[in-house]
Amino acid sequence: MAPVYYIGIMSGTSLDGVDAVLIDFSAPVPVLIRTLFYPYDDQLRTKLLSLHRPDYDELNRAAILSNQLSCLYAEATVGLLRKAGIESQQIVAVGCHGQTIRHCPEVERNYTIQLVNAALLAELTRITVVADFRSRDMAAGGQGAPLVPAFHQAMFSNPNGHRVIVNIGGIANITSLDPYSKIIGFDCGPGNILMDAWCLRHLGEIYDKNGQWAARGHVISALLEELLTDHFFSCLPPKSTGRELFNIEWFEKKISGNEAPEDVQATLLQLTVITIARSIQEYCPTAEEIYLCGGGAHNIALLDRLVDVMPGKKVALTDQLGIAADWVEAFAFAWLAQQTISRKTGSLAAVTGAQGDRILGAIYPA
Repeated sequence: MAPVYYIGIMSGTSLDGVDAVLIDFSAPVPVLIRTLFYPYDDQLRTKLLSLHRPDYDELNRAAILSNQLSCLYAEATVGLLRKAGIESQQIVAVGCHGQTIRHCPEVERNYTIQLVNAALLAELTRITVVADFRSRDMAAGGQGAPLVPAFHQAMFSNPNGHRVIVNIGGIANITSLDPYSKIIGFDCGPGNILMDAWCLRHLGEIYDKNGQWAARGHVISALLEELLTDHFFSCLPPKSTGRELFNIEWFEKKISGNEAPEDVQATLLQLTVITIARSIQEYCPTAEEIYLCGGGAHNIALLDRLVDVMPGKKVALTDQLGIAADWVEAFAFAWLAQQTISRKTGSLAAVTGAQGDRILGAIYPA
């Protein structure tokens, strides 16, 4: 059977870089063929961070960065094809999420912005591009996020058992895959976003490798309880969030400034753990298996604490289900592009709160 190739490109809230994957959809179960990671440099990361809040000349800066990102996405695509030894003409389409700089699903605002010049990406790669995956769901009354639960359902469901997939990127979200009830999925709260910001401020590192710094600290119970009082944590699904809420300015209002930095990091890690665990306990109490993906899945301290607070449940990485934790989201956007090209729905109304499942994305032909 001839291969049916799609490329998925994801750059997440953590602002670490670009994940690109080559997927073959010719078989009933799609196969990951090649992967590539392009890191963001410090200058690009700083510019992207500055666009998460209103500032001078932001429209001009956003347009310039959109072009810059699209050139980077094109480089990643070309590098991936070179690594795989195939030509661009063999690719059906590229599914590109773009870089989120605003996500405002509240009724009074109701918009989301992912930076990518999809026309430029199609021109540079000579490959059809599918982008702007979130807008259609929001137009239908949904939150436009999370979008990965439909992919999780397609790839990770077990007809004989209840699984939960936990994606820990900048924001953490869960997907409940219960064979006996409808799918549930929503954002739990901060994943790596606050830990990364605190680590950068105090260590000059963009993340806390393996959670080693957090592991040296002690959880500040009073601070943790204060953080958990935020309204988002008590909101009912569907719900999604981002840097608009969970940012360093939000967090700094909660601290005195006299805390030991490593104790603060330990507390931020515990915040991620507790909000994930509580979400599972409240909405997926019968789940036997918890599978982690995203960059936070490699945080050993975080993984150990999740095991501690969820006794009796298997906690592992999605690697055990056939897709390495680092590549699940990029794989998802290749799958979403394939759904779009095939005119199949890619969203789940039960997850996003939309009026119905929708075909997602805008197509930019090669």
